[in-house]
Amino acid sequence: MTADDSNALTRRAVLRGAAVAGAVSLVGPTGAMGRAKLTPGPVFSQWVGRLAGESAQIAAQARFSLVGVEWASPARPTIELRTRMPSGPWSPWATASVLGHGPDRPSSESEAVQFGEAIWTGPADYVQLRSPSRVDGLRLHFVAARPVPLSAHAAQALPLAQPVLDAGPGQPPIIARSAWAHGHAPPSRVPLYGTVKLAFVHHSVTPNGYSAGDVPAILASIFDYHRYVRGYFDIAYNFAVDAFGRIWEARAGGVDLPIVGAHAGGYNTESSGMVVLGTYADAAPSTAALGALERLLAWKLSLHGVPVLGRVTVEVAPYDAFYTPFRPGAHVSLPRVAGHRDGDLTDCPGNALYARLPSIRPRVARIVGSPAQATIAAPTAPVSPGAAVTVTGRLIDLASGGPITGAPIEIQQIAPHAEQTIATVATDADGTWSFTFNPAVNALVRALHGEAPAAVSDVVAISVVPTLTLTLVANQPLTVAGTVSPPGPRVTIDLYKFVHGRRRLMVSKRVPTARGQFHTRLKTKGPGRYIVIAQTAASARYVAGLSGPLPVIVS
Repeated sequence: MTADDSNALTRRAVLRGAAVAGAVSLVGPTGAMGRAKLTPGPVFSQWVGRLAGESAQIAAQARFSLVGVEWASPARPTIELRTRMPSGPWSPWATASVLGHGPDRPSSESEAVQFGEAIWTGPADYVQLRSPSRVDGLRLHFVAARPVPLSAHAAQALPLAQPVLDAGPGQPPIIARSAWAHGHAPPSRVPLYGTVKLAFVHHSVTPNGYSAGDVPAILASIFDYHRYVRGYFDIAYNFAVDAFGRIWEARAGGVDLPIVGAHAGGYNTESSGMVVLGTYADAAPSTAALGALERLLAWKLSLHGVPVLGRVTVEVAPYDAFYTPFRPGAHVSLPRVAGHRDGDLTDCPGNALYARLPSIRPRVARIVGSPAQATIAAPTAPVSPGAAVTVTGRLIDLASGGPITGAPIEIQQIAPHAEQTIATVATDADGTWSFTFNPAVNALVRALHGEAPAAVSDVVAISVVPTLTLTLVANQPLTVAGTVSPPGPRVTIDLYKFVHGRRRLMVSKRVPTARGQFHTRLKTKGPGRYIVIAQTAASARYVAGLSGPLPVIVS
């Protein structure tokens, strides 16, 4: 896949009226989800096979700081692990079979294997496993120890994520991704854009008791496991909250955009995901962590114009439905602030944290303030390059439903790593606005009300399609000519023959163009009725183009 292909905006990549500026396919780990020794990056795996009872200690190939388990059967075992350094004591046992998440794209792999949430251990050389019942097909996946240095001074001056938008109660401080990624953790693809209808709360199954300075290394290790073992585009979660009340940007770009995560199979295109670092099956998160989670939920949902109380109906994505107790495509009612287990077959976010959600929701509602809601609508049909396109929207007070008048709305074009304001318009007396422009290439667009109460719309795709013409030059031999505008390097010519009333493909031929013109001969298969169609492939600049069918009679 070329660099241009990886940034292609295609019709099949449009998600529920938003869009992706990237190809859906992923170049991931070798083989089936990490069965071979893997990957770029500090990841390696070891085969265990069968586990029954307690294993002997297992020496890892290298010092590691995170380990996760993969197994074939049974479906929901109990697998625990502990780790140690060569001369140190064993750590406490940690549950390693808490079901994880699904990849960013429909998997071609067998669903016969499952993965637990990875366990951050700190530096260790040995691991031991135990299970009360037999487990088959067991494999360990390790992330090599790679500490992210964080001095005491740096801990007081961590960079903050941008932009800062005063939505709802105001934006809490969010530590930028660069504080833990340090340039070594780039996503493998440009992001997908969905919508935010609810927020899922998770726990990471990271053992409690970590230090403030450990958090960057924890996030970097989770990223390595998610990207290089599980094949995600990026770390699964949009945000992380630590035990010290700090909020961290996780998946790139997800601070103010509806970036699709990989945190809640079946619902990723309609949600934002927040993970509280730690294990909360028995112990509740710290007061500082709960307070930070509440502030984050109030701000993020308000920014997207989403109420924090009540329920919302979402559709279960068919390719991820096996993570849920629902059928593919089912319409499911979920809380606006949901625990992971509300939608998926998992114990996440742990019994103790899940039990706090009923009290968290009203506290979030009390601190929301007076949020706004911004909407946007755009034509869904592709347009010709330079054609006029009008986008419209409305800005309302979310509590009353009344219009917000005379408010500035920034029309922003979204690129993989930046947003550019291309115009500023004002809302009318009924809160509506409109803007007309002439895109020459594919565009992702959103509306931003940057003043308090700040609000962002979903991202909409403007698809631009080349214009193709096709004419018959001669019947025998069959010769066609045509044009493509804007010019591209090649077109594909398909020749179909009607056989017993049905269209059958006879020839598919790639033809180079010169200054937007092409000319080629096609080999027919006997007399009869044919049609010829010219098409162009999707690219980063245009969606796929298609000519009208050219009928041909060959005698």
